[in-house]
Amino acid sequence: MKNNKKHWWEYLWIGTSIYFVLGFFNILFGWLGLVCFLTPLMISIFKGNKSYCHHYCGRGQLLELLDKKLKISRNKPMPTWLKHKYFRYGFLVFFMGMFMSMLFNTYLVFQGTQSLQEVLTLLWSIKVPWHLSDMSHITPWVAQFAFGFYSLMLTSLILSIITLVLYKPRAWCIYCPMGTMTQLICKGKNR
Repeated sequence: MKNNKKHWWEYLWIGTSIYFVLGFFNILFGWLGLVCFLTPLMISIFKGNKSYCHHYCGRGQLLELLDKKLKISRNKPMPTWLKHKYFRYGFLVFFMGMFMSMLFNTYLVFQGTQSLQEVLTLLWSIKVPWHLSDMSHITPWVAQFAFGFYSLMLTSLILSIITLVLYKPRAWCIYCPMGTMTQLICKGKNR
């Protein structure tokens, strides 16, 4: 007889959903994205495996749930180039470049050489026309980091949903920058 009891980690999609909703109401919730950034890195560094990707990734769970409930995936095979290591590594480098740019902008605001940019962006260039709560009472560099990090997370969510619709529910996982990075860590650790 099959055990249908769900494990606690099978509900992490709820946290992912809450994260994205809360960020639209208060950008400071963008900081919580660091949990999704640091946890897989720590697991791959200390355990030498990708258990985060396989069990704990709330985004992957959310993508599967969206397809299960809405049937929005075409369930087509991904093109070979999208699965190729050169694309995955190139996308990781590009994504990390955007991350470093976000950190640099936060640093400039911290130093006072740049003013706070109260804007959410998708795909690093499309400004989201969304008025967020007043940031005048928040330390500018704290808000700048939140805007940048949340924008990065929102962009990756949009890309993962596009990939879900065009291909398969967890097609994003094939070229996810975090998955690629943890894979590199695991390969290096398990040599």
